[in-house]
Amino acid sequence: MRLSFHGGAQEVTGACYLLEASKFKILIDCGLFQGCDECADLNFEKFKFKPREIDAVFITHAHLDHVGRLPKLVREGFSGKIYSTAPTRELARLILEDALHLARRQKNELYREEDLEKTFARWEDLPYEKEVEIDGIRVKFNDAGHILGSATVEFWLEKKHFLFTGDLGNTPSALLPSPDVVRDIEYLIIESTYGGRLHEKPEERVLNLERAVEDTAARKGVLMIPAFATERTQDILFYLNEMLLFRRIPEMPVFVDSPLAIRATEVYERHVMYYKEEIKELYREHPHLFQFKKLKFTQTVEESKKINDVPAPKAIIAGSGMMQGGRILHHLRRYLLDEKSILLITGYQAAGSLGRRLIDKEKMVKLFGEEVPVNCEVRKINGFSAHADNPQLFSFVERTRDTLKKVFVVQGEEAQALHFMQEIKDRLGVEAVAPTLYESFNI
Repeated sequence: MRLSFHGGAQEVTGACYLLEASKFKILIDCGLFQGCDECADLNFEKFKFKPREIDAVFITHAHLDHVGRLPKLVREGFSGKIYSTAPTRELARLILEDALHLARRQKNELYREEDLEKTFARWEDLPYEKEVEIDGIRVKFNDAGHILGSATVEFWLEKKHFLFTGDLGNTPSALLPSPDVVRDIEYLIIESTYGGRLHEKPEERVLNLERAVEDTAARKGVLMIPAFATERTQDILFYLNEMLLFRRIPEMPVFVDSPLAIRATEVYERHVMYYKEEIKELYREHPHLFQFKKLKFTQTVEESKKINDVPAPKAIIAGSGMMQGGRILHHLRRYLLDEKSILLITGYQAAGSLGRRLIDKEKMVKLFGEEVPVNCEVRKINGFSAHADNPQLFSFVERTRDTLKKVFVVQGEEAQALHFMQEIKDRLGVEAVAPTLYESFNI
């Protein structure tokens, strides 16, 4: 048996893992490389394996860095089945359609509409916690607690026991349960986005959001929140709704200026059964978790432009989360130079991304070919991350340490992956490695 790493290797994005045995070849995730100029070149390279020889693909969750190359895989000859939870399939469709639309505008299409349709014709849903057999492979999806429908994927094959975590959720989540506890794993492939970092306490992330709203109102400025369309936007809307209900923040116009986030929120509203128990109970009493007075969803470009006519104070939640594209760029061009405004960064920013450069205190950035001074205040809240931090990741590994034969640390920048790999070795005495791109291992 052989395990190869075709993405997510000492880098956060591009998750794609090939597991080969005598009678089958399967992929776990097939994501896009993001966050740097060189990444686009990697996306357009041919796969280092033959797509037509892949029997099945198992998807952990719907983020673009886990699903973004699926239509390319189909285009290059894959004809097997794709498996995920139902919310993952629905969200993936939205995300891949959005990515295609953006690529068309930039004239760098990785795939076409017909490839997208063929991809979803091959897609089948699997529930959580139900062990099934597919082509002789025993597989089970467990709740990863990362975004709606996210899963860790557990395999039993050729008398070996594997677990691919995808991305593990940050506990406690606003809406979702904690990741399911999984034991008796022999070969663990685990993410390390925050492999060497600690998040703020949960109460601090909410307090910091509250203060950002209050300070924006007091200054009569604009609060810009670049947010990922799935999970982050819904979490922020949920907390704002709660704060307004208990009159902890002043009312001001709030705009969700992202067609993708708006459609993703509709998916969240359709899949209440995936929430944690206390949110299910709350939903039964108050079925408008993401709606409140003065909230406006702006679908069209015309509606987006009209946000400029609304006087401050106001808040704008817009994509993309790493500020590499999307409507947030138009708001940044308008308000970065405003000393009264606040840019609130609530998610992971990949190396080289505009978001990372702003966190690193660049004082001048280029937007639409024009140099824009950064006069507004830039704030960062790590606690809103949908990723587990170092203690949570370590605890996940520790629970199954007695059976572990090897841990593969993936989906983290080099420093984070190597830190977490060494910690597993030193504290648990378990063999661990942080693979490099295209590296393969005999199992």
